[in-house]
Formats: sequence, C-alpha cells, structure tokens
Amino acid sequence: MANRYFDNDMPDFVDETPGAEKEGEEVVGQGTEESLVRLLCMPYHSFSENLKRAALDLKETVVIETWGFSRQDVQDFTVYTGTLGTAFLLFKSYQVTNNTSDLELACQIVKACDSASEKIKKTCDDASPHSGNRTSLKLHKKASFMTRDVTLFGRAGVYALGAVISKHMSDSKMLDYYLTKFKEIELTKDLPDELLFGRAGFLWACSYLNKHIGEGTIPSSHMRVVADEIIAKGRKMGSRDRCPLMYEFKGKKYLGTAHGLAGIMHVLMDLELKSDEREDVKATLKYMINNRLPSGNYPVVEGDDNDVLVHWCHGAPGIALTLVKAAQVFGDKEFLEAAIDAADVVWNRGLLKKVGICHGISGNTYVFLSLYGLTMKMEYLYRAKAFASFLLDRAHKLISSGEMHGGDTRYSMYEGLGGMAYLFLDMVQPTEAKFPGYEL
Repeated sequence: MANRYFDNDMPDFVDETPGAEKEGEEVVGQGTEESLVRLLCMPYHSFSENLKRAALDLKETVVIETWGFSRQDVQDFTVYTGTLGTAFLLFKSYQVTNNTSDLELACQIVKACDSASEKIKKTCDDASPHSGNRTSLKLHKKASFMTRDVTLFGRAGVYALGAVISKHMSDSKMLDYYLTKFKEIELTKDLPDELLFGRAGFLWACSYLNKHIGEGTIPSSHMRVVADEIIAKGRKMGSRDRCPLMYEFKGKKYLGTAHGLAGIMHVLMDLELKSDEREDVKATLKYMINNRLPSGNYPVVEGDDNDVLVHWCHGAPGIALTLVKAAQVFGDKEFLEAAIDAADVVWNRGLLKKVGICHGISGNTYVFLSLYGLTMKMEYLYRAKAFASFLLDRAHKLISSGEMHGGDTRYSMYEGLGGMAYLFLDMVQPTEAKFPGYEL
C-alpha cells in the first residue's frame, strides 16, 4: 500500500518566517529537505508568487506540447486528457493574470475542439446500429465512448467552456452558437448516472453555465427533468431503511466521485431539491460515512474492504469534497467532522506518486483548500501549501527519476502537469480555489 504514496514527513504546522522569501526563491526546485522547509516557512503572499511564476512557465510548456507540436490537430477533444484541458488551463490563467492573449488562444482551441467533436459525432451517427451497414455497426461499437459525450468531460464541455469564454470576449454570436449547441444535446436512455460520463456530469455542466453566464441560462425545468431521472433510478436501486439512493456503473456500485455516489450526490446538492429528496441525499451520505474503512478511507465499491486508493476519483479525497459541500448545504456537524476525518487520511496517505488532479497530489490538495474555504482555519491552508510545496520543489525531479508518474497523458488537465499548473494558479487566491469540473 505504501508504495503508492510518499511518506509525509512534513511538519504538522510551520510558522511563516518574514524574510524567507529570498532564500526560498533561491532553492525552489532543488528537491532537498532544506529547500522544502524554506518553502513551508515562506509567507503565503510570496509563496503564491512562486506558484504563479511556476504555473505560467508550465502553462507555456503545456500549450507547446498539446497545441504547438500537434500543429493544432486535435485528436482528443476532451477536458480530461485532451486539448480542451489546455483551453481550460488558459482560461484559468486569464482569470488570474487578465492576459487577453490567453483568453484568445483558449477561444481558438475550443473552436478546434468543437470541430474535432463534430467529426467524431458524425462518425458515430454514420455508425449507428440503425444504419444497416455492418462496417458502420463495428465503428459504432468502437466509438461507444461517444455515449459519454454529454458531460463536461466530453462534447458538452466544449460547448460550456466555449460559451463562457465567448462571454468574456464579448462575442455574442459565438455565445449564442455554443449555447444553442449545448441545448441541442439529447440524453440517451442507456446513459449512466455518474459524473464522468453520465447524467450527473451533464447536470454539472448546466450548473457551470448558469453560474458563469447567468442564472436561468439553462432553465431549471430542463435540469429538473434530468434530476428526476437520476433520483428515480437511485431510489429504484436503493433501500429506504439502508441507503435511499444507489447506482451502478458497469455492474459495480461505486461510492466515489468519478463513477459513484459521492459524485452524484455532490451534483444534486447544487440543485433546488424537494424536502424528501434532501433527506434521501443526506441519508445516502450518512450511509457512506457509516461504511468507512477502519483506516478512515472509503471503499471504491460497496462492500469492498480493499484499502488502497486515496484519490479524487476513488477514496477519501473526492468524498471529503462532497462532505464539505454537504456541511455547507445542510449545516450538519456530522458532515464537517467526517470531512475533517477524510482530510486526515489525505494528509497521511495523499502524497501520491502521481502528479495529476484525478489521481494525484494536485487533486488531493483541493481537499485542504475546500476545508479552508469553509472553516478559514489556517491549518488547512498550511496543508494545502505543504502539498503544493512538495510539488513545486520535487515534482519535476521525481518525474525525471521515475519515482513519480507524470501521467499517461503527461501534459493533460486531469492526469498530468496541466492539472498541477491549474492548482498553482488556483492557489494564488486560495479562498476562491475550486476543484475543476467538480466544485462550482
């Protein structure tokens, strides 16, 4: 189990030392015990400037690797591992620096992703089982991932981000185009309910548009139809006296964020729920809390006692974010206490030997940022700073030596260095930090 993460030998808390700025700047990236301690001692305003510089340098590398070297030929248009993730990073950079060049490049990339997604969609349409063409039927089966394209992580993500960027560019024509394309998306009956590829992910994209474009951009009545389907399916599989809402993805009852209960509950909590629905969501979350593993971590699937994964997608980190949300929405002390317990698991076992947001140190850092945003307790900002310091000081060296995995798609948003750059930018204003694609 321990070979999945680095031992966390960092102090539980370090007081900031005025004057540590110059020393810290001189040693960033050396990967020594001394250089890490100096970062931990650095006053936060100076530390965040170091993060910002590192993020902007890394952003340029990500753009070159994912956009420049490909000669702007988009093969993967998704935000998860594809080129849309680069646009997401550029938009974040624009929000932090107000550099309009980043905004314009993000717009250009979204247009290319839109074009690529349309080509793939046409291939899938031509490969429909109803086409009567045997070759097309084979293509349809191979392209079955397109049933996932209705979430932020697929085609809906292209339209949602495109709309938001268009608004910031004051381009009403493109804004109308992307919103129209988004509203034309149809959800198929065989679509799963989870976040990454299913109905919950589509609902999140709707909420994202309403937050960034304006309330009512996606009518609540439209969202309500989708929410009703999710809740009805959850109740059908759930049990009133055990777990009111339950779901399956590929035959397994996942508990985590990417494919399971935590992700679906998180999205439902962003909606106006009826009183009985609120109670079902609360009871489902309490069921999860009551079925924690002895270590305080959470199982991947219901009934599994394998205590291995401490990721956003599976395990304590993602569930901690959902519990913070529950504490905000319901005000129950039980949810806050459970979130704090899960954060302790992340502090002890969350320095993963991976860099990314989905299953790496970058994503795990958001647990502490989320708790800091809710409680304003400095211990959580310090823990976020500690994890970010570890990345800032050691990630490149550890990846080069093979001790840390840089991601199967190394410069991507959710698996690789793009996510680390996004985290660094987010930490410039830590009270505003939000896990991308999850926290609104």
